[in-house]
Parts: sequence; structure tokens; C-alpha cells
Amino acid sequence: MAEACTCPVHANGVPAGERAGLLRRALRLEYLTIGWNIVEGLIAVTAALAAGSVALLGFGIDSFVETASGAILLWRLRTEARHLAPIDLAALDRRAHRFVGLSLFLLAAYVAIDASHALLTGERPAPTLVGLGLTSLSLPVMLWLGRAKRRAALRLESRAMESDAFQTTACMWLSAVTLAGIGLNAALGWWWADPVAALVMTVFLAHEGREAWRGEECAC
Repeated sequence: MAEACTCPVHANGVPAGERAGLLRRALRLEYLTIGWNIVEGLIAVTAALAAGSVALLGFGIDSFVETASGAILLWRLRTEARHLAPIDLAALDRRAHRFVGLSLFLLAAYVAIDASHALLTGERPAPTLVGLGLTSLSLPVMLWLGRAKRRAALRLESRAMESDAFQTTACMWLSAVTLAGIGLNAALGWWWADPVAALVMTVFLAHEGREAWRGEECAC
């Protein structure tokens, strides 16, 4: 059995006041993540149903998975903001870390099933300008959010938030895959491009989900 990560909560000599500021910034990032993904998911699912796009539907549902991950991190960060003792924070971080890992497993399973279904049925989505615009806009937003979360995770020494940052980056990859799939299908008729790329990506999602669940790597 892998040993639990026992990072000191206030390592690197971060003063309590500065840590409180870091917590507030991390909370703002999670609120932004949740708000963005709710709107993104609603638009994507609506556009997917209108165009018959399996890839865009998967992208929209992934936005709701990302919303759930952000809600988990909100719980973890708000609990620390209520001044729990350091030993409680360590246990809380491990619990939140496992919840994020579980959401990554669920995301990987859904993408694998959805992509396999698309390959077997040969479903071809109709071109959708809304989908193209949404996924194009999502790329820079998710890139910025993922980097900002990773910096906050390193300062707070939170593996849970680090895993959540990975999931935000994974959302960026899904944006790129969906954009490529819709674009290639519309331009060249390559309907299989999106599900094949999505299947490859599930390997990375499952790997990170396993590390998050077992807590093998410490971010100290």
C-alpha cells in the first residue's frame, strides 16, 4: 500500500496572511471554473443535440464533470478557510484528492464509451458554427485556468488542486479534439478523427486518475 503524502501545510515558510490570500485566489479560480463550465456545458449540449454531434455532446457533458470537480475543490478550500488544524487539513486534502481522482475515472470511462459508440455507428455530426466557436474559445480559457490552478496548487501544496488543474487541462485537450473532429469532418469527411483521438486521451485521464486516487506523488 502506498504511503500517504504528509506535506506540511505551511511549508516554504508561507505566512498565515499570505496563505489566506492564496486561498482566496484559489477560491476565485474555482468559482470561475464552475461558472464557465456550466455555461459552456449548456451551450455545447444544446448545439450538439441540434447538430447530432456525438463529439460535441461528450464535450458538453465533460464540462459538467469539470463543474463537479470544481465543487469538490470549493468544499476543500472553504473548509481550510474556516481554520481547521493542520492535521485535519492533511486528511481533508487526501479525501478531496481521491474525490478528484474518482471524477477523472468517470470522465475517462464516459469518453471511452462515447468514442467507441461513435466509431461503431459511424455517426457523422452536421457542421455547427456554435460548436466551432465554443471549442475555439474554450482552448485559451482552459489553458489559462489550468496554469493558474497549478501555480496555486504548488503554493498551497495541495495535491487535490493539482489534480483538478490537470482535469482543467484535460478539458482543454477535449476542446482541441472536439474542434479537430468537427473541423475535419466538415472539411474532409473524416468522421473517425474525433473518436480515435478521444480514445487515445482516455489513457492519460485514467493514468492521472489512478495517481490521484492512490496519492503516490507528493507535491512538496
